Amino acid sequence: MLGVATFACGGDRDRDADTLTLWTSNNPPEITTADWAVQRFRESGGKAEAQPVPEGQSSEEVILAAVVGGTTPDIYANMWQGSVALYAEAHVLVALDTLDGFLPWLTARCTPETIAEVTAPDGHIYQVPWKVNPIRMSYRVDAFPEGAPRTYDEYLAAAKRLQADQSGDGYVDTYVGYTSPRTIWYERLFNFYPLYLAATAGAPLVADGKAAFDRPEAVAVFAFLRKLYADNYFTRDRLDAQGDPFLSRKIASKWTGPWDISYLERYAPADLKYDFAAMLVPNRNTDSLPPYTYADPKNIVIFNTCPNAQEAWDFLANGMLSLEGDLQLLTRSNQLPRRADLLTNPAFSDYFRQNPRMVPFAEQARRIAGVTHEPLIIEVLDVISQEYEACVLFGMKTPEAAIHDAAEAVNVILRADNPT
Repeated sequence: MLGVATFACGGDRDRDADTLTLWTSNNPPEITTADWAVQRFRESGGKAEAQPVPEGQSSEEVILAAVVGGTTPDIYANMWQGSVALYAEAHVLVALDTLDGFLPWLTARCTPETIAEVTAPDGHIYQVPWKVNPIRMSYRVDAFPEGAPRTYDEYLAAAKRLQADQSGDGYVDTYVGYTSPRTIWYERLFNFYPLYLAATAGAPLVADGKAAFDRPEAVAVFAFLRKLYADNYFTRDRLDAQGDPFLSRKIASKWTGPWDISYLERYAPADLKYDFAAMLVPNRNTDSLPPYTYADPKNIVIFNTCPNAQEAWDFLANGMLSLEGDLQLLTRSNQLPRRADLLTNPAFSDYFRQNPRMVPFAEQARRIAGVTHEPLIIEVLDVISQEYEACVLFGMKTPEAAIHDAAEAVNVILRADNPT
């Protein structure tokens, strides 16, 4: 991290210093939203340009290379929330709360919980809460005649019944569900982590500089997932490498985000009836609200190589982050702006009336969580992923031992990073 801090402010950005530069994801709807904001800024007399993040193995690697080389854009509008702590600690991001207008905008837009989530331990805020894609469960209606399961036991009962209805020759025609068996750290954000958040009402993985997930709910998540593989209700094969297993009816459910709605509406056969439900929980309760889930947030940052951070913020506040900008993002991409009034602001009423499948995701957006503001969060997830492989996928450890060992390993990593 010191290397990042040392080199980040150097380099020669071969461009007009008076022109704001914005990098976006390579997602076409986000590119067109950025182009709209740039055109709006130009019409007001400003100078700005937007482009997709340059090609590379991953956008994260491209951004890291730009930071090291001092070639960062002024604004990056696709930062994974877990990366912000690393760059903030390396002192390459602008503290947004020092800019005029930011805090009033933030408090008007976001809940206190969201603001707390994006606030760094030093009290500053280095990221703009921008958009979320809450993880929920899509399911085939025909595979769950009693309705969407809500608990682990209900899901397992459905899996058992589904398998009993098949040929009985040892070949599984339809699995109850599927999630990636790859042990790459980010895959845990779409299976273990949303289940953990649902079971714990949004509890963090790390708190006060140490692992916070060595608890019964995490053990229950591992035990549930392990049983799905042990009983052959899930497969370790890469089904997603063989086409879409949901459309081909190879699986009955999966954990996904709102991006799946437009895809299914476009490609699903007419006779494939599907719906979306909340993440599963260990036991039913009387709470009518959906359990927490992973937000899958992408946020906006301003790099300190920007010659005029205040102008960059004004560009964002009056463009991409304005009410009209949020509506542009929502209608173009079906991604939810992270704001508290999604379902009460009249500006969004027509959209949700025309897109009723998005309403449960907007309701879910009231109970979501990102990741802890921790520079080593990737290492934390990597440790969990290693224990996931040993316990969940291959049954080499008990859930209790796997979660405990993961927490111990995480504590060693965090103590080494903060020896005091």
